[in-house]
Amino acid sequence: MNLDLAKPDPLPSYIYVLSDFLRGQQLFSHLFSSRVSALSFRSTPLRFYLFLVKAELIGWQHIDFGFEWRCTSISHFGMAIERILKDDASEEKGERARMASFVGAMAIADLVKTTLGPKGMDKILQSTGRGQTVTVTNDGATILKSLHIDNPAAKVLVDISKVQDDEVGDGTTSVVVLAGELLREAEKLVASKIHPMTIIAGLLRAFQLCIHVLSLHHYQIAEKFKTDLMKIAKTTLSSKILSQDKEHFAKLAVDAVLRLKGSTNLESIQIIKKPGGSLKDSFLDEGFILDKKIGIGQPKRIENANILVANTAMDTDKVKIYGARVRVDSMAKVADIEAAEKQKMREKVDKILAHGINCFVNRQLIYNFPEELFANAGVLAIEHADFDGIERLALVTGGEIASTFDNPESVKLGHCKLIEEIMIGEDKLIKFSGVEMGQACTVVLRGASHHVLDEAERSLHDALCVLSQTVNDSRVLFGGGWPEMVMAKAVDELARTTPGKRSHAIEAFSRALVAIPTTIADNAGLDSAELVARLRAEHNKEDSNAGIDVISGSVGDMSELGISEAFKVKQAVLLSATEAAEMILRVDEIITCAPRRREDRM
Repeated sequence: MNLDLAKPDPLPSYIYVLSDFLRGQQLFSHLFSSRVSALSFRSTPLRFYLFLVKAELIGWQHIDFGFEWRCTSISHFGMAIERILKDDASEEKGERARMASFVGAMAIADLVKTTLGPKGMDKILQSTGRGQTVTVTNDGATILKSLHIDNPAAKVLVDISKVQDDEVGDGTTSVVVLAGELLREAEKLVASKIHPMTIIAGLLRAFQLCIHVLSLHHYQIAEKFKTDLMKIAKTTLSSKILSQDKEHFAKLAVDAVLRLKGSTNLESIQIIKKPGGSLKDSFLDEGFILDKKIGIGQPKRIENANILVANTAMDTDKVKIYGARVRVDSMAKVADIEAAEKQKMREKVDKILAHGINCFVNRQLIYNFPEELFANAGVLAIEHADFDGIERLALVTGGEIASTFDNPESVKLGHCKLIEEIMIGEDKLIKFSGVEMGQACTVVLRGASHHVLDEAERSLHDALCVLSQTVNDSRVLFGGGWPEMVMAKAVDELARTTPGKRSHAIEAFSRALVAIPTTIADNAGLDSAELVARLRAEHNKEDSNAGIDVISGSVGDMSELGISEAFKVKQAVLLSATEAAEMILRVDEIITCAPRRREDRM
């Protein structure tokens, strides 16, 4: 059988992929004698590759080559490459790798995009494990943390959302949406044959300009400090479940943060959730509240308390040696063993009482006998306090958690002015007032269900994080899409004066910034094209404070509406989104490692 090299038969498009394995003259020297490699195949290499592939498909033995052949099959060459990686490993190169990264990142951004802004929608997250717990939230970090993602580029966006949550508390959705839009624009530029490194250079130049522009347009909060903090708190809460009562919760958050006196340690602010009542019934209480009951026969009120916080076993009134077996020949011996165990526990209680305490809080259980001993001594004993509870209690009372009691002088006790039992709804709790750490306080959240309370806690935590950061860095920006439009205007001017292909990437950064107010308007059911066009026109005027007012559905003055956000949040959003987009743009190969296999052990 003879094939006409000048007119190869039409082949399926996937055959072209195999031609990447063949590298012209280098491959000829492997496959053919020097006599054949000098033929005129060099002028039509692709046709010759197709000929080789066609020959592989129909079988080499049916083709009359008419020259010396040194290799029995082209697959030998492919196998040599594939054997670098293990059998279950895979790799994607070039365009396919870049496309997989873009698609994964844009899918994650589209997933959380509908939760952005004051009118953003919520997501229901249902676990498939035991109990099938349900979470209702619009917090970007919470949604992304709950997802099991296989795409590596998508995991980068999940990570930046987590970092944003840990660093400043708010902007977790904005950072993912902005990174997704940057990659969406970059994908169009890559399709236009602009090199990724050129795109990255343009994005970084635009990012530097944005930070400079924000630093010029912020304002400091000084005279009306509390009023400005209230504005920031209300703006943060306006996109959460607490938006209906944002005035009430903004005051709670501001009062709690001002008690910290400039500290960003939120450990001293405790949040307790109690179902029942409405969200408006939530309140702020000074001191520390422990979600436990006072035992029977114990004092219900203690003044000037000395508190020992411990994590020790108080149930040693039984033999605790693993696998121990005791044989006795009479009931009297059993009674002796019980007496010895009681004596051992009595000695331990005496050691604890030697510290001069009138309140003992233990992480573990306290059995009936030691509880009776504490009650006889007039000491309040609280058992099974949750670990977070005793950690925070030790922190706010100035004590340390103890496990051994042989040296009372080495144990640091906690102190407070008053311990008493209080009622919240139908539940009894223990309140510690006048603690050593004066900034300690407790926010008690009330609500219709656990789902509402969980989301309210996440919302309040975001507000507390933003406010604590703002107290340290008092720079503030207007909200409602105002910063994005100011930055987009400056970036557009930079693009017009930048020569070369980098200007396309700078323009793309501007378009990605405008996507934030566009999304806010879309999620509110407004005409985003109309609003953004009017917003752009307003910003061409001098010193414009215009932004999107989703309540009235028009462009409004952010200064008059009191819509403000922290400079640090916007700065972190820009930094994280740009760095994530740069990292994903640099990818040109994705290698998936083979899974580890359990070795067969005989």
